[in-house]
Amino acid sequence: MSQSSSVTPTRLADFLPYLLSITSNAVSDRIADEYRAHFGLKIPEWRVMAVLGDHGAATQRTLVEATRMDKVAVNRACRGLEERGLLVRRPNSADGRSHHLGLTSAGQDVYRAIMPMALEMEGRLFSSLSADERALFRNLLERIRAEAEKTGNQQ
Repeated sequence: MSQSSSVTPTRLADFLPYLLSITSNAVSDRIADEYRAHFGLKIPEWRVMAVLGDHGAATQRTLVEATRMDKVAVNRACRGLEERGLLVRRPNSADGRSHHLGLTSAGQDVYRAIMPMALEMEGRLFSSLSADERALFRNLLERIRAEAEKTGNQQ
C-alpha cells in the first residue's frame, strides 16, 4: 500500500521535513568529509566558496541569503577563508558599511579542484536514481523550496 500525503505521520521518522533535513545533512556530511580531508574546509567555508566561485564577489548579506546560513556562521566562514588566503575583502563603494568578498587566486584554485570531486561524489550518491528520476528529484526539491519561501513571505 502506498503512502499518500494525507497520511498523518505518527512518528518523527515519517515527517517529511525531518526526512529531508537528515537526508540533506547526510549528503552534505559525506561530501564535506572529502573536502575536509583534501582541503581542510568546513561545510560553511565550502558553501561560501561555492557561491563566490559560481557568482563572483558578493557582500556578506548576499552570502547569507544564498547559503541559507545565519550571519554569524557566514562571518566565521569568511574570516577563516580570509585568514587562509582564500578570500579577500574589499570596500563596497556603494555601501560603506559592507564589503565585497571574493575568492583570491588560491581560493579559485581550491574551488576548481573541489568541483570535480563534488560532482563525482554527487554521481555516486545519486547513482541509484535514473537520469529521469534525478531530474524529477531536482524539480521536486525546487518546487518545495519555492513553496517554503512563498509561505514564509506570507507570514
